[in-house]
Amino acid sequence: MTSFANKGLSALDHGEARVARAPASEFVGYGKAPFDGAPPLLPNGRQSAYLPRSKRGEPGVKSYSIGVIGIGKITQDQHLPVIAKDPRFRLAGLVSQRGLQQPDVPTFRTPAELYAALPDLDAVAICTPPSVRHAIAREALDAGKHVLLEKPPAPTMAEMNDLTSYAAARGKVIFATWHSQYNAAVDEAKKRLAGKKIRSLHIEWKEDVRRWHPGQEWIWDAGNFGVFDPGINALSIFTKIMPAPAFVKSADLVYPANRDTPIAASLVLTSLACENAASRLTAEFDWRQEGDQSWNINVATGDGVALRLTHGGSKLLVDGALTVEAPMAEYEGIYRHFAELLDAGRGAMDAAPFQLVADAFLVGRRTTTEAFVW
Repeated sequence: MTSFANKGLSALDHGEARVARAPASEFVGYGKAPFDGAPPLLPNGRQSAYLPRSKRGEPGVKSYSIGVIGIGKITQDQHLPVIAKDPRFRLAGLVSQRGLQQPDVPTFRTPAELYAALPDLDAVAICTPPSVRHAIAREALDAGKHVLLEKPPAPTMAEMNDLTSYAAARGKVIFATWHSQYNAAVDEAKKRLAGKKIRSLHIEWKEDVRRWHPGQEWIWDAGNFGVFDPGINALSIFTKIMPAPAFVKSADLVYPANRDTPIAASLVLTSLACENAASRLTAEFDWRQEGDQSWNINVATGDGVALRLTHGGSKLLVDGALTVEAPMAEYEGIYRHFAELLDAGRGAMDAAPFQLVADAFLVGRRTTTEAFVW
């Protein structure tokens, strides 16, 4: 799952991005970080769908020119329409190996061509598959650009750590986005779990790969995460709401006989926030679910409170009562936060979700299932 927002609606459908559909081999990235502040309460006690925005046209509020590298599905569905309506950013150029275009915006075949033509460009959003992001991000930093990275930020922790230190050495902002963290329900869950002990937690993140990644062969290549591409969204929520660090104890990884990344995974986790040795923290990821899709996290605290995050983190139920329900505005939150980071001149490279995925591969037991064909 790229983003739970606007499922089935492309940027073309919204009329906000006139970009031709990218073929499966075009750069594609799938990917968020947190809402700043909770939405106001409605009279019924539920939270409204309020997302703070920068003031349009306010004197002294800086806007930034940005280029987008990689014009795949997530770029068309999220990045381009969100940039178009955000007053803090101006789309200055695109990089597409296939030459995909946007009206009134120049398209370049390589990042080097973009930087040569637009030397005053402030920043780039890198929306390629993770396996190639490290070199592209370093090139951008060398060109003096700030960098926004789709999730996951790189294929390995070492490359992510290198980008973090390299951006700091170059004096540039770098931002690893975890889109599922930018939901009001996730923020409320974090507040309610602060200081609590966790009795149990279960992640159920199951979807149909044929629906959300149709024909995208790159997702099955080593270094591109397989079922952890959506699974890391759940783990980014998990690492945000947990009151203390968490760790992977064991993992079972299921690989199709003809693929290099897993189609399903089961994790057993632990945390310093566990109530006791009997506390059970588990996660189930599966790309084979047809029909209704499942993006849920259930938590029971030591003092008997039950929390349930559903719909990819956009709804929160507490003891069965709907407490927060807000439309998805994940990428609006990403770009708002990126503008704040640029204003402050500081980076944000949260490695916690990525570390859990890396550890799952390190400790995981591999099993093989039937070959996957589209």
